[in-house]
Amino acid sequence: MNLFAEGGPWLTILFFSVLFLVIFRRPLGWLLKLLARSALGLGFLALWSQSGLAAGLALGVNAFNALTLGLLGLPGLGLLFLFRWVGT
Repeated sequence: MNLFAEGGPWLTILFFSVLFLVIFRRPLGWLLKLLARSALGLGFLALWSQSGLAAGLALGVNAFNALTLGLLGLPGLGLLFLFRWVGT
């Protein structure tokens, strides 16, 4: 009975998948954390678009703004407002 003849491709895929996760555990964790923070930033932008328009502080709800908030947090919000102010 040859184990690699019957289950070889699946074992190889499993082996390299585990190896990939072991090698790239930290960068994948950082990426997942960035995605979670960006999703929260997108939710904040969606809420802000409803209330910020009345104050004259509207920001676009898009992936760039959400990623900026995900990376920089509150200082990123200030940066987005600065870009908006300089651009007008």
